[in-house]
Amino acid sequence: MKRWLSVVLSMSLVFSAFFWVSDTQKVTVEAAGNLNKVNFTSDIVYQIVVDRFVDGNTSNNPSGSLFSSGCTNLRKYCGGDWQGIINKINDGYLTEMGVTAIWISQPVENVFAVMNDADGSTSYHGYWARDFKKTNPFFGTLSDFQRLVDAAHAKGIKVIIDFAPNHTSPASETNPSYMENGRLYDNGTLIGGYTNDTNSYFHHNGGTTFSNLEDGIYRNLFDLADFNHQNQFIDKYLKDAIKLWLDMGIDGIRMDAVKHMPFGWQKSFMDEVYDYRPVFTFGEWFLSENEVDSNNHFFANESGMSLLDFRFGQKLRQVLRNNSDDWYGFNQMIQDTASAYDEVIDQVTFIDNHDMDRFMADEGDPRKVDIALAVLLTSRGVPNIYYGTEQYMTGNGDPNNRKMMTSFNKNTRAYQVIQKLSSLRRSNPALSYGDTEQRWINSDVYIYERQFGKDVVLVAVNRSLSKSYSITGLFTALPSGTYTDQLGALLDGNTIQVGSNGAVNAFNLGPGEVGVWTYSAAESVPIIGHIGPMMGQVGHKLTIDGEGFGTNVGTVKFGNTVASVVSWSNNQITVTVPNIPAGKYNITVQTSGGQVSAAYDNFEVLTNDQVSVRFVVNNANTNWGENIYLVGNVHELGNWNTSKAIGPLFNQVIYSYPTWYVDVSVPEGKTIEFKFIKKDGSGNVIWESGSNHVYTTPTSTTGTVNVNWQY
Repeated sequence: MKRWLSVVLSMSLVFSAFFWVSDTQKVTVEAAGNLNKVNFTSDIVYQIVVDRFVDGNTSNNPSGSLFSSGCTNLRKYCGGDWQGIINKINDGYLTEMGVTAIWISQPVENVFAVMNDADGSTSYHGYWARDFKKTNPFFGTLSDFQRLVDAAHAKGIKVIIDFAPNHTSPASETNPSYMENGRLYDNGTLIGGYTNDTNSYFHHNGGTTFSNLEDGIYRNLFDLADFNHQNQFIDKYLKDAIKLWLDMGIDGIRMDAVKHMPFGWQKSFMDEVYDYRPVFTFGEWFLSENEVDSNNHFFANESGMSLLDFRFGQKLRQVLRNNSDDWYGFNQMIQDTASAYDEVIDQVTFIDNHDMDRFMADEGDPRKVDIALAVLLTSRGVPNIYYGTEQYMTGNGDPNNRKMMTSFNKNTRAYQVIQKLSSLRRSNPALSYGDTEQRWINSDVYIYERQFGKDVVLVAVNRSLSKSYSITGLFTALPSGTYTDQLGALLDGNTIQVGSNGAVNAFNLGPGEVGVWTYSAAESVPIIGHIGPMMGQVGHKLTIDGEGFGTNVGTVKFGNTVASVVSWSNNQITVTVPNIPAGKYNITVQTSGGQVSAAYDNFEVLTNDQVSVRFVVNNANTNWGENIYLVGNVHELGNWNTSKAIGPLFNQVIYSYPTWYVDVSVPEGKTIEFKFIKKDGSGNVIWESGSNHVYTTPTSTTGTVNVNWQY
């Protein structure tokens, strides 16, 4: 990170939420609780595949070929529903484990058809939507969903919904009877399907080969009917749909398949969310083992949402599950991602999920699961635990990694590890916001420290289940004294002794041992730990979390401009974005006593409400190594700065070379000027000739501007 990090014990917030109780009646509810909807860094997220958790209401189970009694066919519905989750919230299973947020399957109505394959696959997973404005009836009604949100909030648990606006369902260009053929409904009214798509709701460019970014965005993901997000109806429909779920009080959104949707449309979508009711949002951009993708980093830094941290998850699996890497590789990943992601603490970390083999292999040692959980819960980022990991569930490949929940035993060692570290994560600011420093390392042993101000957490891990190591020459930021293991020796942790110079007395780190030692003290100077959201408009509210702000109102500045303070406490401030030009800003906090924090950088102020516009340029011939970029007179187009130009543009799918195109989030209802440029690998720039192109962007909808390159 580029600045000090810290934690906040959130103020109690009260918010108004609207939800639909019928097709016509809208009512208002009040929900109160210690729920910070834009900061999840001290939370423990628990991912639930709804159909595979608990069958709390057998009356809403599907019948016939959709259902598998006893869940013997894992490609069928097995009966899990929202009532089942409510039951496990109310009986204490989740709260006693320390879960403070749940991520649930996409709640929208899915197809009722059965796939014509050997297993008769169904939409139990929630990713084959047919109507984004109705619920999946096999999970429950809108009233049931509201009861789930209310039950979670009553126990201090946030609710994150999966949302998959990339596609509807499996479809065929030539076979209209293929499942439901991608048909889309608007609150029960049929809008259209994939075949005879005269309104261009979908792309019809074949399936992606995953060969490049453009191919993945504008072609179908497998056989799924791929939305044309530049279609004005689709744009409005999806943005209206997410507002329905926001109105029901959800606290977060997990966006499916963000790698496969236009960046510009997604940024306009996030602006819509932040303008309407801000919640923490993170997307899925899959990365394989050892894969590093600059587009992934750009998306996380510029889209307005965070990402599932596949670099973290894959590397920790290599170290502790697959034995294909060691702690040197993991530590290098920690350093590299701290540099690559502007907000590395907002990336969602994990050790397994519904799209990969379970961490616990059939022949594996459960101790490795415990170790992995300990590292996950003491590392930077927002930790996410896949349902059943605490019960050592196994299963390789889809759908074997999505079995019915096997047990709710609160006495497993994994359950207790989560329990203890969840409590520590909420109480010690270093775990939410601290940078990570390697203190001692070899192939088997990793000792790292998280620190924020006076708050310190030191973690020692031995992945070897057969070899002990004598730890000498270890230094720490912990003050002198004796420290006991915060896991209570669950993983055989020692008591350590720290001298006045930070030297730790030699100790033995046994096979499979994990020790966690902590120190926490109040901060007397202001330190910003988190700001959310990190993108907004003039007048938007944002939350600043940290320590040492004092109880008397001080000053918050965006650059040199003072912001209006809405609320102020020692560890949380709410302000509105001041009237400043669009751009990136550093934010500082000054106490009433005159002490100034370090700057928290890269908050993005947008020009105004955003819309997605497709910019197209024809006859733009290039030499080998050159690409076309877009630059213009507004912040969203780089303010004529060629180093901030949009691109490189695409030229293969929607249009073909020498025509180039890109979908960009730009300010609505504004007359803008722009030009296209050529750039080579060395950064040399060639501008097109002639006057600037001029275009007035649309209001509340998408647009397209098509021009010729000016020679």
